[in-house]
Amino acid sequence: MSRPEAMQRDRIIGWVLSGLVLLFLAMDAGGKLIAPAQMIAYSPPLGIPADANLYRELGLILAICALLYAVPRTAVLGAILLTGYLGGAVAMHFRVGSPLFSHTLFGVYLGVIAWGGLWFRDPRIRALVPIAG
Repeated sequence: MSRPEAMQRDRIIGWVLSGLVLLFLAMDAGGKLIAPAQMIAYSPPLGIPADANLYRELGLILAICALLYAVPRTAVLGAILLTGYLGGAVAMHFRVGSPLFSHTLFGVYLGVIAWGGLWFRDPRIRALVPIAG
């Protein structure tokens, strides 16, 4: 496979991975912006106040981070901000004793896929983190 073909393949892989992350983030942000009563009802066990406005604010923050990640020019900033956001989710689930592999580490899985997508689609990230020779 020639270098241009490999670069095109990597870019496609990167956008597919990034697209999956963005799809999940869009659904999550949309759900928080709508703030359904059922979601708010599950807030107190996680240590979150049962406040629809708080969920809307979290949804707006997540939507902004996802938008920054989606735009190639700001994707690195978006990935950094998403890492922080997802780290907060991991810490919250860890604090309340949620199941480790399904709930607590889900933010880690999503973050790895997000950075993996960025690694494949952006040669600058591959230069910074040379995983494959």
